[in-house]
Amino acid sequence: MIDMKIMRENLELVKENLVKRQMDSSIVNEFPELDSERKVLLQDNEALKNKRNEASKLIGTYKREGKDTTEIFAQVDGLGDTIKANDERLANIENKITAIMEQLPNILAPDVPVGKDEDENIEIRKHGVPTEFNYEPKAHWDIIKDLDIIDLETAAKLTGTRFAVYKDRGAKLARAIMNFMLDTNTKNGYTEMATPHIVNRESLYASGQLPKFAEDLFKLDYEKEYYLIPTAEVPLVNTQRDNIINQEALPIKYTAYTQCYRSEAGAAGRDTRGLIRQHQFEKVELVAFTTPDVSAELLEILTGNAEQILQLLGLPYRVIELCSGDTGFGSAKTYDIEVWLPSYNAYKEISSCSNMGDFQARRANIKYRNQETGKLNYVHTLNGSSLAIGRTIAAILENYQNEDGSVNIPEVLVPYFGETIIK
Repeated sequence: MIDMKIMRENLELVKENLVKRQMDSSIVNEFPELDSERKVLLQDNEALKNKRNEASKLIGTYKREGKDTTEIFAQVDGLGDTIKANDERLANIENKITAIMEQLPNILAPDVPVGKDEDENIEIRKHGVPTEFNYEPKAHWDIIKDLDIIDLETAAKLTGTRFAVYKDRGAKLARAIMNFMLDTNTKNGYTEMATPHIVNRESLYASGQLPKFAEDLFKLDYEKEYYLIPTAEVPLVNTQRDNIINQEALPIKYTAYTQCYRSEAGAAGRDTRGLIRQHQFEKVELVAFTTPDVSAELLEILTGNAEQILQLLGLPYRVIELCSGDTGFGSAKTYDIEVWLPSYNAYKEISSCSNMGDFQARRANIKYRNQETGKLNYVHTLNGSSLAIGRTIAAILENYQNEDGSVNIPEVLVPYFGETIIK
């Protein structure tokens, strides 16, 4: 949620932000009138309630003096009816204002490049060079079948398409990668967390998934409004919901491994082969809470922590800064990390690292107490994948494959996996 103060004092900034994001700026046109009417109604009701209180006091006086109270009772009732009608109008106006606010994306950081879509994202840096082969390399969906380590056909029988059964060395590799990532992240100062994979509506609203992305979520058919998590970001952010954090405790940095569940609405036909776009997938996540003055710096650090995983694995990648039209709804600034996949002859996203500013903190009511002033301020939240495990497996299989069909295991994973090669 963006700051209501910005809406009232700098609506043009909000409109400019919507234009940069390729959104219709007219969605805020009704706000000034609604906000003004809301203010008038609040003032009117305050005055009416004062009049009703004064009139109510007279009832006792009239009764003690033996006067007729019919007229004063009618006056109190009339004021009550007007207050009730105003309350109903006020509730309707506040619902309209809320509906507008829930449509509004985060205010972009000033240095985010302006662009329409992913074609105008900017490459920041590369690490390593694309893997070359002196033979025709296989795609990971063929490698997993030939090595019999991940079974997509059985998963389709069990559930449906875009699910996977990891078996034998495939399951072992996924576990090795998970432990390697968590160990690396905890060495970098992140506290490991294990959270529920089911959350309530309040958690998804606080982190920004609801109401905008409802169709991308798996909602449970249950008496309570429960959802499967789309990412560990949701429960991790909500661990601090409605909390006041002492400034000296910041930054707070968490890492967690979870399964993630996404319906991928609107993604039909995109990256549906293999492990790139699944309805259920494993991921290790990074989430941080900090003060506004250092959140930009922390985004660079968090992105570097995610990059370190790829560097240690020896996988070629590049970092992309998302332009305004491609930056996510709740993000003020985002870097995507893309790993090289020979089957695509291209880089594909494996991590997205974002500074959410105070957007989530306002929804989740997460504040910190300033050490010097004692005042309460909203924290800034950040998140990033570190990394998507299925995509990491795809990248390892494709980049470390041998002509005989075997796959070498990256050196850093050998202590976790226990073998140097899959064949």
